[in-house]
Amino acid sequence: MEQKLPKATAAITLSIISFIGCCCSNGFGGLILAGIALYLVKQDTDLYNESPEEYSNFGTVKTAKIISIISIVLSLILVGTYIYMKVTGKDAEMQQRIMEWAEEMQQQ
Repeated sequence: MEQKLPKATAAITLSIISFIGCCCSNGFGGLILAGIALYLVKQDTDLYNESPEEYSNFGTVKTAKIISIISIVLSLILVGTYIYMKVTGKDAEMQQRIMEWAEEMQQQ
C-alpha cells in the first residue's frame, strides 16, 4: 500500500509562502521559510530513497524543492540589494525621491 510522504505538504506550503514572502520582507522571510522547506524536502527525499515503492507523492517534494530554490535565489538577490542600498546610503535617497513623488501626486 502506497502512502504519502509525511512532510511533503508542509514543504510545498512553506516553499510557496517563501516565494511570496521574499518580496514582502526584503528577502529575509523568504530565506528563512525556503530554508525550512528545503530541510523538510531533504528529510522526505531520504525517506523516499530508502523505499521508493512505498510512497506516492514524491512529485510534490520535487516541486517544493524547485520552488524553494527559486525563492532562495530571489531572496538572496533582494537581501544583497537591501544591504547594498543600506551600505551606500542610497536607501535614504530613494525614500526622499518617493516622498517628493508622493507630494507631487497629492498636489495634482
